[in-house]
Amino acid sequence: MESDSEQIRRRLTFAIISHPDAGKTTITEKLLLFGGAIHIAGAVKGNKAGRQTTSDFMKMEQERGISISTSVMGFEYGGRVINLLDTPGHADFSEDTFRGLSAVDSALIVIDSVKGVEDRTRKLCEVSRMRDTPITTFINKMDREGKDPMELLDEIERELSIGVRPLTWPIGRGRSFKGVFDLRNNHLYLFAPKASDVPSEVNAFTGVDDPGIDAIVGSSLADKLREELSLVSAVYPPFTVSDYRKGLVTPVFFGSAINNFGIRELLDNMVEFAPSPLSKTAQERTVEPEEDKLSGFIFKIHANLNPRHRDRIAFFRICSGRFERNKTYLHVRTGKPFRSANPTAFMAQNREIIDEAWAGDIIGIHDTGTFAIGDTITDGELLNYRGIPAFAPQIFRTIRNADPLHEKQFRKGLEHLAEEGVAQILSRLKNQGSKVIGVVGQLQLEVLQARLEYEYGARCIYGPMDYSVARWIDAEDPKVLEAFVSDNERRILLDAKGGTILMLESEWELGWFAKKYPKLRFYTTNEALHGT
Repeated sequence: MESDSEQIRRRLTFAIISHPDAGKTTITEKLLLFGGAIHIAGAVKGNKAGRQTTSDFMKMEQERGISISTSVMGFEYGGRVINLLDTPGHADFSEDTFRGLSAVDSALIVIDSVKGVEDRTRKLCEVSRMRDTPITTFINKMDREGKDPMELLDEIERELSIGVRPLTWPIGRGRSFKGVFDLRNNHLYLFAPKASDVPSEVNAFTGVDDPGIDAIVGSSLADKLREELSLVSAVYPPFTVSDYRKGLVTPVFFGSAINNFGIRELLDNMVEFAPSPLSKTAQERTVEPEEDKLSGFIFKIHANLNPRHRDRIAFFRICSGRFERNKTYLHVRTGKPFRSANPTAFMAQNREIIDEAWAGDIIGIHDTGTFAIGDTITDGELLNYRGIPAFAPQIFRTIRNADPLHEKQFRKGLEHLAEEGVAQILSRLKNQGSKVIGVVGQLQLEVLQARLEYEYGARCIYGPMDYSVARWIDAEDPKVLEAFVSDNERRILLDAKGGTILMLESEWELGWFAKKYPKLRFYTTNEALHGT
């Protein structure tokens, strides 16, 4: 039997992030296919046509063909236990993605070879780099007429501020795409459009100058490959695992996810060099994964993961030690004991009960309303993990129940979805019964409305508010904050934890307030407000 340390070292926990439509969810599906976690590859299609991707289980995701909520999937491959997070690519669901990134040890960024580095890719990479998260890059859609590979590498370095180290190199692109050459082992993988779990045809060579390459891809493409690889070796230093794990460089792979091409090679390499669970930072200290005592945090809550059971699951990232079923632990925020009789492992919407799990694993814990995002569970130590923020809303709406006969369902649904982080439920300073919804993006309002109706049988009506900028505020002297709030009551909202939010009409107005009230402090996240 493996020791706890050996179990922890086997764990590989990473998130897949990208701009919408770069092929992220397709790659997620193909990784599961090659990992043996699913057996049928279904194309990712919008509307209601075709099979739906395994990780997109919510009704709106299936209808729109986009990821709205982070999904967690687990499987074993190459001797490692893999926890894979498929995160939303759409900007309106940034908070869910950022919270997902707090729960992983590395990331896979997917880039569309036709469009190159896009806005969401840039922002998500910034978040990863803030944590020095090791990043692997997959350049997708090489079977389409896209940008020149060298141009793409330059763009990645320039836009993402990270060194690139290509580990495979494309032979042609678009209609002339013949495959990729593996720089590490001198293998040539031939491309053939297909939609089944068939390994790429592999040819081994002594090096890029081997004349056998000409016989397979033709002299013209072979000469171009040699010319490009000569330039690559002159421009980019050799890949080192240490630089990758420090977040200094990203290994780059090329392929076509929809055709299952390049995914197996990507997965093989990640299994080889992606890190085992890393240390995590709590307010009190740095926690190492191989410590004997359990600790971890809740980074996501999802009600009605299975609508037939109306359940509520807290997603728990284990940071240290081993989690055991039916063992009593400490819920730090409440100070109360906690015990889970049915901890579960995930395969998207499918779950199975487990008896134990180790640092690096992400498990589901049945939640009766006890947990909140950011909560810590430990073996007794008072720890509070960092890095799980709520962001200042950019869109505000009043919200009211459209059907008085379903008031109970309306309040319950609103409470549950707010605890999930779908939206922030805010209160006015004086009229506590009047609720305001604060979200980062317009789609969140649609998701909230749809899920209230679909999952809780309640309908809501939004009303307009003329504010588009918000900041949490405080002051070193409580009397300064109290006086400001008293003078600006109509602009003040309270969050669920009692934090004070100032609503503004523009960034210019924010600057004006900051200049006029120098003793006030302004925060873009609640995490910064509380100094965590």
